[in-house]
Amino acid sequence: MANKAVVGIVDNEIVAAQIFEDFSDAGFTNGDISILIPEGQHLGAEKGTKMPEGAATGAAAGGTLGGLVGFLAGVGTIAIPGLGPFIAAGPILAALGGAAAGATAGGVTGALVGLGIPEYEAKQYETHLSDGNLLISVHTDSDDQRAAAREIMERYGARSVATAGESSPPKRS
Repeated sequence: MANKAVVGIVDNEIVAAQIFEDFSDAGFTNGDISILIPEGQHLGAEKGTKMPEGAATGAAAGGTLGGLVGFLAGVGTIAIPGLGPFIAAGPILAALGGAAAGATAGGVTGALVGLGIPEYEAKQYETHLSDGNLLISVHTDSDDQRAAAREIMERYGARSVATAGESSPPKRS
């Protein structure tokens, strides 16, 4: 697994698909890209349904991003304590699997902290996800890759774009 992850929040699957395609065009492998999607709110899925794991998840999901998710490493549906069911793909699935399996509170926060995101940022990402947004990230090995990933996300208007551990918490007055 690569050294650091560049993470961002998008509010729809079309933007996530555009970012995914640009990541691929920039040379990132499918095994480097992660996505976390609230099940039933995106990809044309009906609320309350549990889609099958693996590549079939992407194929069954429909919508713009559905087919792309099927190409990512390790696609599955996972229940995150306090947030509900999500479709997860890529390296984040393994991190979330451990957090969700232990039924820990703040499963997303714990998983993101485990990936090197500061806790205060991880909590912000969890809030964005609970509001129905999608999280997309890419694992990188170099400063050049991180710069390219940030530029791609920012080009498409991703919010809260950060590199694992790059920021400091805001100072309190």
